[in-house]
Amino acid sequence: MEEVLSVIEKVAPDVMDTLKERHQILRNIYLLGPIGRRILADKIGISERSLRTEVDVLKKQHLVHSTKSGMLLTPLGEEVYRSFDQLMGQQLGMGNREKNLAAYFQIEQCIIVPGNLDKQSRVITDLSRATYETLDFLLPDGKNIIAVMGGTTMAAVANRFDENLSRNRELFFVPARGGLGESVEIQANSISAKLAEATGGKNQALYVPEQVGKETYGFLLKEPSVKKTLDLIKKANCVIYSIGDASHMAQRRGLDNEILALLEDNAAVAESFGEFYNAEGEVVYKIPRIGMQSSKLTTIPSVIIVAAGESKAEAIKAYMKNAPSQTWLITDEGAANQILKGITL
Repeated sequence: MEEVLSVIEKVAPDVMDTLKERHQILRNIYLLGPIGRRILADKIGISERSLRTEVDVLKKQHLVHSTKSGMLLTPLGEEVYRSFDQLMGQQLGMGNREKNLAAYFQIEQCIIVPGNLDKQSRVITDLSRATYETLDFLLPDGKNIIAVMGGTTMAAVANRFDENLSRNRELFFVPARGGLGESVEIQANSISAKLAEATGGKNQALYVPEQVGKETYGFLLKEPSVKKTLDLIKKANCVIYSIGDASHMAQRRGLDNEILALLEDNAAVAESFGEFYNAEGEVVYKIPRIGMQSSKLTTIPSVIIVAAGESKAEAIKAYMKNAPSQTWLITDEGAANQILKGITL
């Protein structure tokens, strides 16, 4: 189909111009809707009159409808938009950006969804869908043990899963770390349980604090329920997690002023697995924690990272220096474009 579009562009460039314009209209309504005609016209850079003409065509095709708050895509419009966006993405170079980002990070695959999560909350829907589709592609038939991290991104992604993922599969979700002390809804335990319920799979909780002292650490490892979960984590064939901004994560974890000063002095920019990284990808501080350790990642067949938004670009770029080669990164244009600026491959 990409070749067909290339031929159309050469033979009938006016047709391609129309396709590109309507793609932009559908895309912005999808990401920003409900949205008014004047704001949309300014966003796309066309006159209101031209926009009205194009929108009328899309309305006749039952792709767009108007409300008091502004324009929205119909259910059919959303379905058509996703297929159209994938098609236009190939023509407009999205595939090349995905290949370039994967090559730069030396990982197996990169998936870039439209938009910038920092500015368009709707992007989380596409991140969730991409995560689901990636799992559906990577997980083999039969038994799968999937380790899941906590966090706001993972909590949002978990809302979009369904039982179709369990077709021909036995899914067992486990939290990759403890998390008591954080908000309940973003704890790995909660997210693991939500995924199990949504997919008809099973779940094993890990009810321990994420950060513990040495004496407590040794004691908890002997607890039968903790040991059972940790044994399952060791057998995981897939792990899903995100990457955080170092400063934000340090505050969220309630680290003391001495550690905060240490992170600032060492220019920490990223956090994952309880480890804080500088821009060169070096670990500058590590929190003693119960659960999966980052050193385990190289042995897990499927590693999926979900991290998006332009504000996370620096954190993603730093952490990915440590990502194993079998990683799939799911991100958005906001982060990807920022990372790819000035990069020569």
